[in-house]
Amino acid sequence: MAERAIPSKLPVVPKELERIPLVQNQRGFAWISDRIAGVAEGKTPLWWWMAFVPSLSFATLLLCMLAYQISTGVGVWGDMRPVMWGWDIINFVWWIGIGHAGTLISAILFLLRQRWRTGVNRAAEAMTIFAVMCAGIYPAMHVGRVWFDWWLFPIPNSNGPIWPQFRSPLMWDVFAVSTYFTVSLLFWYMGLIPDLAVMRDRAKTRPRQFLYGLFALGWTGSNRHWSNYEKAYLLLAGLSTPLVLSVHSIVSLDFAVSQLPGWHTTIFPPYFVAGAIYSGFGMVLTLLVPLRKICKLEEVITLRHIDVMCKVTLATGSIVGYAYAMEYFIAWYSGNPYERWTFWHRIFGTYWYGGAAMLGFNALVPQLFWFKWFRQNLVAVFVISILINIGMWFERFVIIVGSLYQDFLPSSWGYFKPTWVDICTFLGTFGLFFTLFLLFLRFLPLIAISEVKGVTPQADPHHLLGGAKHEEPEPDDEVTL
Repeated sequence: MAERAIPSKLPVVPKELERIPLVQNQRGFAWISDRIAGVAEGKTPLWWWMAFVPSLSFATLLLCMLAYQISTGVGVWGDMRPVMWGWDIINFVWWIGIGHAGTLISAILFLLRQRWRTGVNRAAEAMTIFAVMCAGIYPAMHVGRVWFDWWLFPIPNSNGPIWPQFRSPLMWDVFAVSTYFTVSLLFWYMGLIPDLAVMRDRAKTRPRQFLYGLFALGWTGSNRHWSNYEKAYLLLAGLSTPLVLSVHSIVSLDFAVSQLPGWHTTIFPPYFVAGAIYSGFGMVLTLLVPLRKICKLEEVITLRHIDVMCKVTLATGSIVGYAYAMEYFIAWYSGNPYERWTFWHRIFGTYWYGGAAMLGFNALVPQLFWFKWFRQNLVAVFVISILINIGMWFERFVIIVGSLYQDFLPSSWGYFKPTWVDICTFLGTFGLFFTLFLLFLRFLPLIAISEVKGVTPQADPHHLLGGAKHEEPEPDDEVTL
């Protein structure tokens, strides 16, 4: 039987310039579905229980601490004059920052047609939702009387025209964070619908079939469904993009609109946004580097994904380092003795260790990503990502406590230290975060199955390994026996 050969006219690319494919070893659609869906199917692995039980224990500790704080009063935290904002606002800003990488990867990179996002966007989106939930706990508790939290929203009430103070940046936080959470949740769910249909069709038990089918909204994969899905996904991406810039800008205005030395600066909005994306990517790397090994997803979350995320981390870390330099320069250049005093004591004062961690972990450590060896070494990436998260926590600590603990009058100076309730509450938020993330990992696809299939050669009709190899040859092509 004669077989027609297709002459190769592709240019030869030097090996050192070849890109690592987004799905290695030319895996087919069936393998992608089996490998990704298999993480959420079958018997629960032992490592999952070993992680879930401690996480659930810490989440229970969080509930106990919140109940104790509500029944006793907000005084159980370490907040006292002059440091009236302590670990509660530090951890609020830190958790909000953690949640920014998900929306950046999902929305902005989707609009920019960055195909590498498909391997990491689902986990980043889930991380965003769970981090915002952890962040929302702190301002709700910080008001002291939790049962009055509903007054934060402009809803009709029977007590007359009682409305929130819309000129307060804390009020802006309520609207920004709630909007961010709502749009992020819708965006995450919208991307899940095709994969929920895959899980529905693969389910072997009636409860799973029913639940996956219920949330898949009758998805069949028809042209009409895909057309409506892509329109809705694009619309939500457009809505999410300005939220990436607005949410942490509004959080920064909690500080920037004040007259306090160390806070009253116009650089805070872009500086906070860059820092949020920076810490968010740090957390994505912290989660995905071990998960790709544990879940055997090295061929889907490749070294190319890790390399590109390291480059984004390097870029945002360099912006944060530049912001630090500008802060200190403007404090000196302004000639304001209070500004100079504040920034001098951030490095050489009582909390010098916070300033050292902030500058070292956030400005210097990520510069290692200029070198390919560090970007390709998974142990080094994992360690650096943890240091980034520690450094970003200390940045919030330095900004808040470092600007408050020494007031204008020496008689008002104080020393802030967290109480055991502060520490246990913070540990409890980690328990809540990892409990929710492990549940997501156990019952939903960690990676967007349909999107990963879309970046393979088989999905491209013009690729040599895809549709092009099945095209009929021209009449003048050679015929080989």
